[in-house]
Amino acid sequence: MGRLTGIIGVVLVVALGILASASIFTVHQTQQALVLQFGDPRRVITEPGLNFKVPFVQNVISIDKRILDLDSPAEELIASDQKRLVVDAFTRYRIIDPLQFYKALRDERRARSRLAAIVSSSMRSVLGEEEFQAVVRDKRDDLMTRIRDLVNEQASDFGIEIVDVRIRRADLPEANSQAIYRRMQTEREQEAAEFRARGQEVSRAIRAQADKQVTVLLAEATRDSEIIRGQGDGCRNRVFAKVFGQDPDFFAFYRSMQAYERALEDEGTTMVLSPDSAFFQFLRDPNSVLANSRQGSVKRGERVNINRLTADGKSLSGALCPEIEEQALADAAASAEEQAAE
Repeated sequence: MGRLTGIIGVVLVVALGILASASIFTVHQTQQALVLQFGDPRRVITEPGLNFKVPFVQNVISIDKRILDLDSPAEELIASDQKRLVVDAFTRYRIIDPLQFYKALRDERRARSRLAAIVSSSMRSVLGEEEFQAVVRDKRDDLMTRIRDLVNEQASDFGIEIVDVRIRRADLPEANSQAIYRRMQTEREQEAAEFRARGQEVSRAIRAQADKQVTVLLAEATRDSEIIRGQGDGCRNRVFAKVFGQDPDFFAFYRSMQAYERALEDEGTTMVLSPDSAFFQFLRDPNSVLANSRQGSVKRGERVNINRLTADGKSLSGALCPEIEEQALADAAASAEEQAAE
């Protein structure tokens, strides 16, 4: 009898344990619970802690109350200016009404599917009204706010609150990007070719101007050098005339000696001349220069007084050729004026 009583007691304890485990449940702080009775919602529990339910009749569904992420796949949209763009966005949401959520969607898998469709249609509706530049750069924050509000209006029927909708990337499709890149590259190459052509044109103009100036300068320099050379030769001839006019015999002798030196400078020179040629006059008779002077056949010029000509500090060439000195002074004055102007 006592043994039977012990067995019954054990069975009762086990039954009570099973009954208690089926009646007691806990709600975690990151979750909220919905108590169902034969599939019909009876109670919503949003606070964490220990709770009770009717065993074997009621069951509990846990629903996450944290902020959840929905990562939408990238999709291609058309802006108002008919430009295609690829938009990659993600959504953050949370379940604020477990009862409405359960009635409308039942579980998170179906909720994600419905939200993805709502986000996609909302993005097409909002972004389709804006131009490409506004989507990519100018009004991006405002557009994300408008998309969030539009999705929130539709998701509120599911007991869901949309916390945020963010556009991660908004860009042209790959084919369009490559076409735009090639077009930009072509435009840059055209600009570079234009700049090079302009540079070459300016370079040719500068070279032509420089060549012209070089030609003019060379012509002027050649002209001036010829003038100066002519003036120098004239001055030299006047100096020679003045100097050698004092003693024509010595001048003839000096010229003959220079001629001998130039003619006999090369050892291999062969000269065929008559023995009585005037070229050998001073070789045959070195004193012939004195003989002409004694006979009075040579008319001597007026003697040049070098001391008188150079008494005021002038050079002999300056005294005999004043035009050269005047030209030098004029050139020096012009050069000074050019330097002062610069």
